[in-house]
Amino acid sequence: MKTKTETILKFMHVLAWIAFIGLAIETGAILISYGVSWFHPIAASDLYRGMNLYDVSQYDFWLYTQMVSYVVALLVIKAYAAYLVIKIMMKVKLQSPFTLEITSRLETIAYVLLGGVVISLISQVQADWLQKHVRDFNLGWIGENAGEFLLVAGLVFIISQVFKRGVELQAENELTV
Repeated sequence: MKTKTETILKFMHVLAWIAFIGLAIETGAILISYGVSWFHPIAASDLYRGMNLYDVSQYDFWLYTQMVSYVVALLVIKAYAAYLVIKIMMKVKLQSPFTLEITSRLETIAYVLLGGVVISLISQVQADWLQKHVRDFNLGWIGENAGEFLLVAGLVFIISQVFKRGVELQAENELTV
C-alpha cells in the first residue's frame, strides 16, 4: 500500500515532466518564430505570447537577436532545472532519501537558477536601454523575473544544505547501528 508521500512524489514527478515538456515546446516555438522573422520581419511583432520585438528588429537586428537569445536562455535554464528535478525524482528513495547524488543535484539546480538571475538582470538592463531608444518595445512576460529566480535559487540551496546535513546524520546513524 502506497503512502501519501509516495503518491505526492509520483504526482510531482508527472508535474516536473509536464513543466519540462512545456518549457521545451515554448523554447522551440520562440526559436521557430525567430527563424521565421528572418525572412518575414513582421513576425517579430508577435514573436510569442505578446512579445513584440518588431521595432527592435527594425532598429537593429543584432539587438533583436540578443533579446531573443536572453528569452531562449532563460527558458533553457528553466527547462534544465525541470530536467534536474526529474532526475532527482527518479533517484529519491523514501527509505533513505538523503544521498550525496540528490544533494549534488539540488545544489546544481540552485546554481543553474542563479545563472538565470544573472541573465535576467542583463536582459532587464538591455530592455531598459531599448525602451529609451525604440518607440514600441514590449518584451512581454519575460521582463522582470530576476527576483523570482533568486528566491527559488535561495530556497533550493537551503534545501540542498538541509539534505547535506541529512546525509551526514544518516551516515552517522549507519555507523552507530
